[in-house]
Amino acid sequence: MKARIFADENRKWWTLAAVSFGLFMIMLDNTVVNVALPSIQRSLDLSGSALEWIVVGYALTFATFILTGGKLADLFGRRLLFVIGLAIFTAASLACGLAPTAGALVAARVVQGVGAGIMNPATLGIITATFPPRQRGTAIGIWVGTSALALAIGPLVGGVLTEKVNWSWIFFINVPVGVAGILVARWAINESRDTSHEQRLDLPGLLSSGIGLFALTFALIEANRHGWGSPLILSMFAVSVLALAAFVVLENRQRIPMLDLSLFRNPTFAGANLAMSLVAMAMFGVFFYNSLFVQNVIGYSAIQTGALFLPMTLLIVLIAPQAGRLTDRIGARWLIGGGMALVSGSLVLFAQLDAGSTFWSFLPALLLGGGGMAMSMTPTTAAAMSAVPTDKAGVGSAVLNASRQVGGSLGVAIMGAIIASGVHVSPRSQLFGDQFTSGYHRALYAAAGIALVGASVAIGLVRKLRHPEAAGLPEGASA
Repeated sequence: MKARIFADENRKWWTLAAVSFGLFMIMLDNTVVNVALPSIQRSLDLSGSALEWIVVGYALTFATFILTGGKLADLFGRRLLFVIGLAIFTAASLACGLAPTAGALVAARVVQGVGAGIMNPATLGIITATFPPRQRGTAIGIWVGTSALALAIGPLVGGVLTEKVNWSWIFFINVPVGVAGILVARWAINESRDTSHEQRLDLPGLLSSGIGLFALTFALIEANRHGWGSPLILSMFAVSVLALAAFVVLENRQRIPMLDLSLFRNPTFAGANLAMSLVAMAMFGVFFYNSLFVQNVIGYSAIQTGALFLPMTLLIVLIAPQAGRLTDRIGARWLIGGGMALVSGSLVLFAQLDAGSTFWSFLPALLLGGGGMAMSMTPTTAAAMSAVPTDKAGVGSAVLNASRQVGGSLGVAIMGAIIASGVHVSPRSQLFGDQFTSGYHRALYAAAGIALVGASVAIGLVRKLRHPEAAGLPEGASA
């Protein structure tokens, strides 16, 4: 009996390892491609618009398929959808590395985004179904640490592979990792799905949510290039509003909806999703424009830029699991509030940097930001998933990931608009550095304010959830 309990306990952590494999690949591809773009452009003789679509195509399909992936995981099985998504992503990565033309590479990146959108919600759903609430925060902390590690080392890995080997290897490295993840998943992960009542596929909900998320993400990503007031961007925003409004109306009238909107009546779930959107809005733009500032203004290489941010990465990796354990003990509310306050302080410190800044000038902001990100992201994720019944874990995870993706896209767009408003010369001009830095500082102060709003939202809405096995409550019920 003891041997069986030990084996089950050990299997849980292998399950976490398997979903972390998949998550690492998804998050790595959010950042690893950016530093390789100049080499890809030279190798395939790409135009500027084709180069942008290498990044945009992935982000768009990723965001579009998140809610669909979560619902399909609850309906047909989270392990099944995780393996399917991972297989699609791995095959598409191989196709990216072998792509002979711009069109082939963009198409493969679009398929990569589909795989990521299917796989990502399943990872958190599997964790929620596998780990009891008393261990869930710890597991989610490791999940967040894996995500942060992949996001932060992406530029460094991309720089090294591009400069020392070939840009195609930023995609080829996904193949052995993906195959290993599939094999471990088949062995370690127990299948789980929504068995709460009769299930069926909500095609109107899938279609309206997909169109709405696609249009919204496209508008946010392309707004600075086309202009916020351009007919294309305004029409895409209108389409997103109409489609998402139709989604809400359809879900309220469906007998078996794709997304149970009553989940948002739980203030912890609603507050955690809003906080996640705000922290992503504050930090994703910083990750993107910090890299541009360091390379274009200070003059670091791609490898040096990736290495510069390692202190933040390491701190997130070290603190995130501890923040998860602390969430299990004391709840998420004040951890999120305190973490986002630290994030705000970090952004203010970043706003003091200029063209003469050194690594030691960056270090306080990096350390404060790493600690704040770890303290806020892990408890936010744990709070949102603890507020959702296990049967709805896939959809709950999808909503949380959609909040992060849309918030991040909006953050990049807002920071880009603020920076662009102050830059009136070409990047080759001697005045570019000063103008970019001035706009960069204003954007950082705006992001710091967004982070403080997120702290207030968390403190005001998120509540500690008692563990069902200890309290005798249905899972997801608040005390």
